[in-house]
Amino acid sequence: MTAAARPPARLTAAPAPLRIGDTLFEWGSRTYVMGVINATPDSFSGDGVLDPSMVAARACAMVEDGASLIDVGAESSRPGRHSVDADEEWGRLGPVLRAVRAAVAVPVTVDTTKAAVAERAFDAGADALNDINGLRGDSDLAALLGRRGCPALLMHNQRGRGFSGDVIADIAAGLEVSLAIAKQAGLSRDAVMLDPGFGFGWEVEQNLEMLRRLAELKALGRPLLIGTSRKSTIGAVLGRPEGERRWGTAATVALAAQAGVDIVRVHDVREMADVARMADAVARGTVARERS
Repeated sequence: MTAAARPPARLTAAPAPLRIGDTLFEWGSRTYVMGVINATPDSFSGDGVLDPSMVAARACAMVEDGASLIDVGAESSRPGRHSVDADEEWGRLGPVLRAVRAAVAVPVTVDTTKAAVAERAFDAGADALNDINGLRGDSDLAALLGRRGCPALLMHNQRGRGFSGDVIADIAAGLEVSLAIAKQAGLSRDAVMLDPGFGFGWEVEQNLEMLRRLAELKALGRPLLIGTSRKSTIGAVLGRPEGERRWGTAATVALAAQAGVDIVRVHDVREMADVARMADAVARGTVARERS
């Protein structure tokens, strides 16, 4: 594939700051850390928790350790997962989300692909949506976002899609589709964050290429998030099971910060917050004096 197939590698100014909940995120100033909470019995990383009090304690610990956002989901997205309907998903998510919302002041995002679940989550205090289908699944999600004006994190999901031969070109094209859907629904472009979808339909070498070329996606002009934490590509490279991929994850977080990614979605918040702060000191010339 020739360079002509790639999106233009042009320099862009940092996106305008975005208020999520009560927090103003100043993109380009630092690498923010998002802590992951899975309210599922089948999380790929083995960290699923359904007890609200335990989840609330975990969320508080994540914030203390440096998380600027907490992402809560109740349906596994791993390959071969067991899909659940909206009622079952909300039955898991509702008590956990309410417990987290009551426990922490940082923004809480809801990881769901269903409009029925997202609307209940917004009513229960969620501040933003995290959709792994990038509004290309449930057609009601975009309308919900447009109606409520909630910020959204939209991911490119390569599963079931053809490969052009260029990883970044495919990601950019998919994310442009998501941006167009959001715009048509009336959601401000300034309220949209983007995720290239590490591990979602890509082979190991393609995931590694994605990491090498992350900076090219800055041309889309939106804040970028990446979620590499404990994923199978790290296991394939290092030969480590899920519970032993912390330092492999740390390498990817440092590379993401170097590339100018705005948010890293991680399980091991304390360690990755330190990695992000150190990487920012080198790559951005900024030193965060506080964790939060």
